[in-house]
Amino acid sequence: MNLLLAPKRWAWFRGQIFDLLVVVLPLLRPLRLLRLVTLLSVLQRTAGAAFRERAVMYVIGASTLLVFVASLAVLDAERSADGSSITTFWDAPWWAFVSITTVGYGDFAPVTAMGRLIAGGLMLGGVALLGVVTVTLASWIVEQVAKQEEDARVATCGEIRALSHQIEQLQETLDSKAP
Repeated sequence: MNLLLAPKRWAWFRGQIFDLLVVVLPLLRPLRLLRLVTLLSVLQRTAGAAFRERAVMYVIGASTLLVFVASLAVLDAERSADGSSITTFWDAPWWAFVSITTVGYGDFAPVTAMGRLIAGGLMLGGVALLGVVTVTLASWIVEQVAKQEEDARVATCGEIRALSHQIEQLQETLDSKAP
């Protein structure tokens, strides 16, 4: 609908390639969370804290959903394959969790082409989610450092004003005692 309403359709379409890929390739949908990262620079300090809390909830939800969907998909692809080690429902989430956290014990691995494709998508999604977590943590650290620097600057300004006042009083005292 937006494409039809856009005055310059090709320019609008070129700017929306990412959205098209997310719609066309369902495995890329968790990458939408990366858009949240760009908003961090726009938000103020108080809004940043609320945003980070929401981002953490999105990451937890997206991670859970990604592990569950990948588990079901790999179980469907691997259950009846010869030589497959992922044959029960409990093996699949364990494999997905170990894969998304990049631990990779090697006790379970997909043997079918579809299972390996699902594993690749899970790995990409895991890296994207890890990036969001890293950026959120870095944002919080930067905010804390900025807050401490602001507090130190305010304290320093107050001390300078107090010292200036004392110097003025000393100058007045010296001026009143001068012959």
